[in-house]
Amino acid sequence: MNKEKLISIITVVKDGEDTIEKCINSVLNQNYKNIEYIIIDGNSSDNTMSIINKYKEKISLVLSENDKGIWDAMNKGIKLAKGEIIGFLNCDDFYYENSFKTVNNYFNNFDIDFLFGTVKKYKIIHGFKPNIIKWSFGFYTSHSVGFFIKTKEHKKVGFYNSNYLSADLDFFYKMITNFNLKGLPTKKNEILGEFKKGGFSSKINYIDHLKDLNKIRIDNNQSKFFVMFLYLIKIVKKPLKFLNAYIKK
Repeated sequence: MNKEKLISIITVVKDGEDTIEKCINSVLNQNYKNIEYIIIDGNSSDNTMSIINKYKEKISLVLSENDKGIWDAMNKGIKLAKGEIIGFLNCDDFYYENSFKTVNNYFNNFDIDFLFGTVKKYKIIHGFKPNIIKWSFGFYTSHSVGFFIKTKEHKKVGFYNSNYLSADLDFFYKMITNFNLKGLPTKKNEILGEFKKGGFSSKINYIDHLKDLNKIRIDNNQSKFFVMFLYLIKIVKKPLKFLNAYIKK
């Protein structure tokens, strides 16, 4: 019989009154008991905190204060987490009912440091391809909903660097190439939950996004010439997207 490992779930939110209740319930209604649920609120000005307070007795820890952005808030949650495994759930997203049992099975039955679960976005996103990481960041499913990692391994790699827009990609790069952590994907039909289209990353200007990816790669010691080559490929592949982003800047 699988031991139920303590899973710490971190939700960061600011002014998320439209979605936070569904998010919270997807954690509290899991068919799994050994959960630590941490909510980091960025001093919301809407009804977010009144909704959270409805469930306060069932939530392990709520911290509401100003922060320096989403990655700073996540880092606060990581520092507070006591579970063997950490997962992240943005306030727009939600888990399916048996997700934590699936996660627990993988960490009990396989020698892994992290897991990328299948998620539903505009389509089913599945798989994990670490061999393409030096060419493409499209090697994983998602950070929110899909990503679970042993807490001690996350702290070994470090916290999210708020200097990057996509600090999770910098973390994943280090995790795989610098620390050689071992991970697996769930099976395609083992969908952990739904990742809402239109989240934080979708609001970033495409040019700023590409420049951020360049910086992540160069800061992680990839060749500047190779990174520029990848940059040009992305422009050629999506010229209209690049042009529209240029006009909006």
